[in-house]
Amino acid sequence: MYQEHHLYKLLAQDETWLIETRRRIHQNPELSEGEHETQKFIEDVLDSLGIQHEKIADTGVLAVVTGKGGTGNVVGIRADIDALPIQEPEFKPYASKNKGVMHACGHDAHTTILLGTLKYLKEHESQWGGTVKGFFQPAEETVGGADRMVQEGCMDNPKVDYVIGLHVMPYLEVGEIETREGKLNAASDSFKIAVRGKAAHGAYPEKGVDAINIAAQVVTGINGIMSRQISPLNQAVITVGQIHGGVKNNILCDEVVLSGMMRTTDEVTRKDLKQRVERLAVAISEGNGGHAEVSFREGYQALINDIPVARKVKALAASVLGNEHVYEKEAPSLGVEDFSFFLDRAPGAFYHLGCGNQSKEISSALHTEQFEIDETCLTVGVFLQSLITLDLLMRGDMK
Repeated sequence: MYQEHHLYKLLAQDETWLIETRRRIHQNPELSEGEHETQKFIEDVLDSLGIQHEKIADTGVLAVVTGKGGTGNVVGIRADIDALPIQEPEFKPYASKNKGVMHACGHDAHTTILLGTLKYLKEHESQWGGTVKGFFQPAEETVGGADRMVQEGCMDNPKVDYVIGLHVMPYLEVGEIETREGKLNAASDSFKIAVRGKAAHGAYPEKGVDAINIAAQVVTGINGIMSRQISPLNQAVITVGQIHGGVKNNILCDEVVLSGMMRTTDEVTRKDLKQRVERLAVAISEGNGGHAEVSFREGYQALINDIPVARKVKALAASVLGNEHVYEKEAPSLGVEDFSFFLDRAPGAFYHLGCGNQSKEISSALHTEQFEIDETCLTVGVFLQSLITLDLLMRGDMK
């Protein structure tokens, strides 16, 4: 059992510190781009540990620990720090003090695990060589703070050789992990389709061009693209989430705006779907006497794990958790994760850390007011992140 591993036993001595740190963060959640107090708390903890750090991406923190045990690689470790606009029930002694804001996605755990990992590495800096960068990343839930950190140079000077990250998952028990070689999460794109026709009295539809009728055909056509033009083996989805149009029930509508999102896991399908949606909307509109304007806005990139690094993560986890507790995710999630921006710059891997405990009835889904973690997962997270980091610091080119 992993609890008998010498490193786990050492880290378990800090379990109270980890729990107290996590609860302090949990009680003071902040929304994306407003993580000022969270940033200050992280900096205060890093100061107490003697770890070099600087502000980045407005409300983020970049921490750096340099080993004194020789040469080695540069490894980046990411933790997101923002919370969600959810009201948390007040029955817990460490419930959120900020009304309408809650760490319902486990970012308080991610932040704590990174602080704990850096704490261990700093305390044992003479035993390893290389550099470790801690990315305390803001705005994962909204605008993609990872991209901002990358743009501001977190992956450079010195250049990061490998990057790792994790996310707690309540459907996995403490002591279990899940990852995937290659595609793990989807890319996201939002879109807007403006369908324009010609207004007329509802009693005389032949005198106008009904934009609502055209829009309805466009929606049906998009569903047809997904069911008949895209292979069911390709992970992709398009959702029309909003329709706005019309001014009065007896006037033929002259403009309808459709908006929604698209998720894909590879660039070929992503590009192909955009072209198909635009061609369809334009053709249907013009065929009915109107016209359409289609625009896409890119969101997060697809998260694609580097296969050798993902295999190394699984092998290390299996060696301490047991093969039966390490899972290969069967298919990519069509949810998004902006860790992808770090992976665009260096090989690495992202994995899911079990935080559930059925015996304690801890299993509620992420992004719900009932979400909770079994706090013993904090020590397990520090244990795994430390093992993986130390291994990557000594790794040669795995490609």
